Amino acid sequence: MSRVLVVYYSAYGHVYEMARAAAAAAGEYGSEVRLRRIPELESEANRTVFQDRHKNAESPEPELSRRFKTVGRFEKYERALELQRDVPFATNDDLRWADGIVWGFPTYFGFMPAQVKLFLEFASELCADGSLEGKPAGLMTSSGSIHTGQEAAILTAMVPLFHFGMIMVGLPYSENPEYLTAEAIGCSPYGASTVAGPDSSLTPDDRELLMAGRLGRRVAAVAEALKANGFIK
Repeated sequence: MSRVLVVYYSAYGHVYEMARAAAAAAGEYGSEVRLRRIPELESEANRTVFQDRHKNAESPEPELSRRFKTVGRFEKYERALELQRDVPFATNDDLRWADGIVWGFPTYFGFMPAQVKLFLEFASELCADGSLEGKPAGLMTSSGSIHTGQEAAILTAMVPLFHFGMIMVGLPYSENPEYLTAEAIGCSPYGASTVAGPDSSLTPDDRELLMAGRLGRRVAAVAEALKANGFIK
């Protein structure tokens, strides 16, 4: 039996729902699963949502800001944090424990958020001692629209994981016909994703959750096979 860690950062709850779907599917496969979240930045002043709230409260919102509803998203952010309150914070020991890891995070400018990058930097000792080498990794993300960097965020996130020695696991076409569509839903061969909407008002589509689950199951299966053959220590 493989051990699967689903570790994520979620500001508005979309990636949290995707992470839960991946964890549930890995558990149904028969893996031992841990769901863990990456902590927020300690200083509230460094959190984008707080900066937007205070800035727009003091001056008129520009048109694009009104479309994104940056002020209104603050309440959604607080509700999402409350929903995740009971999810333990991820540690380096969780990463060591896992045979396979599913990573989840929102798309910020086509890249992972600073919170996730900082978490990886604090895990640098695992890069030095090889603790993650040979372990499979799947990636999930969210973005405001289908045009704002979902695929770029997943692809760029692979770079630091290669430094840790992880093996990338994607979502093949044959198992995921749902994303072969002209409809505005997430997911691609690179990993699972969800479209949150410019104002973060959408919730993950059932097809996106299904494919997130398949990614969790696939990471579990690959981890099990690698472990059985002695490739994972």
